[in-house]
Amino acid sequence: MQATPRTVAILGSTGSIGTQALDVVRRHPDRFRVESLTAGGADVGLLARQAAELGVTTVGVADPARAGALRDALADAGARGSGGGVEVLAGPDAAVELAGRGADVVLNGITGSVGLRPTLAALAAGSTLALANKESLVVGGALVKAAMRRPDQIVPVDSEHSAIAQALRAGTHGEVRRLILTASGGPFRGRVRDQLRDVAPEQALAHPTWTMGPVVTINSATLMNKGLELIEAHLLFDVPADDITVVVHPQSMVHSMVEFVDGSTIAQASPPDMRLPIALGLSWPDRLDPVATPCDWGRATAWTFEPLDEVTFPAVGLARAAVAAGATHPAAYNAANEQGVAAFLAGRIGFLDIVATVEQVLGEHQGVSAAAVTLDDVENAEHWARRRADELLARA
Repeated sequence: MQATPRTVAILGSTGSIGTQALDVVRRHPDRFRVESLTAGGADVGLLARQAAELGVTTVGVADPARAGALRDALADAGARGSGGGVEVLAGPDAAVELAGRGADVVLNGITGSVGLRPTLAALAAGSTLALANKESLVVGGALVKAAMRRPDQIVPVDSEHSAIAQALRAGTHGEVRRLILTASGGPFRGRVRDQLRDVAPEQALAHPTWTMGPVVTINSATLMNKGLELIEAHLLFDVPADDITVVVHPQSMVHSMVEFVDGSTIAQASPPDMRLPIALGLSWPDRLDPVATPCDWGRATAWTFEPLDEVTFPAVGLARAAVAAGATHPAAYNAANEQGVAAFLAGRIGFLDIVATVEQVLGEHQGVSAAAVTLDDVENAEHWARRRADELLARA
């Protein structure tokens, strides 16, 4: 039994992951004490209300232009911290500073590769990192691995990787034959490539199972999310990319599986509720009671599994190619995708142009070997990939 509450810093507190994490905290006030919150700045009112409710001592906002509005919102919400006011940090490094202050647990719920520096800061400070920001591991894989102070310092919050971490308790690393990532298939499951040429953003945003932010939802529609998750699983669990399989499971009840050398497969199943992996990220290796409603085993049901159509959805194959090509190729893969998603949501390109652009950028990238990679190398690869992707997208 945990003697004292764990101190927690939540990065991205107004987003989907952050708000659900706070729901978990509210249910277990004896287990956690939230010390700091950060957000991008789009909803400073919500950030201020969260700070007031939880009595946090520090808040951060990535957009420096929103600092004044945040201070006003904190005053309106009656936020007083621990009696001496609430410290406000503003600017792109606010999350980095808060992540590095040594909280017991840092939940990184930031979207995109901007989460890399906060990830590195949390690891350097010795905090347990509850990682929902898959991009930081994808982009800075070798750096993140080198920054880890202990094998269990990163606890995955993605539902798929949390499922694998749970299933891996059933055997040793040497007994693993392969990892099996499940995918809902997104809104376009069953369609062929020609049927995707003219889909609109609102169609791609209509996910059949999960409610997520727009970038993650588009990644689910293209299956880029599974490519990113494959790279993340490869790095987190030290399993070759070729030994990670993606299968389509539209019911989203089995969140991933581990197949062992004796032929056994261990699966983690639960209704699609992100509070489950978030709660484990905060409390690992313990489980909290209660968190979410379990499966109803008294009702007839059926779950199906289908092979991934890699012709229509080539993003997973590109992820394997990125892993094989070099240490900075995953960074180029992710950066090109982020530019493509932004252009698609803005109505400037077609749906298929997203992954096509990633493929071309990946093919042109000149990488750096894992042994020599630095943070500058990773960030230079990202900057180059974004510029090149923008050039290609302008012609699409």
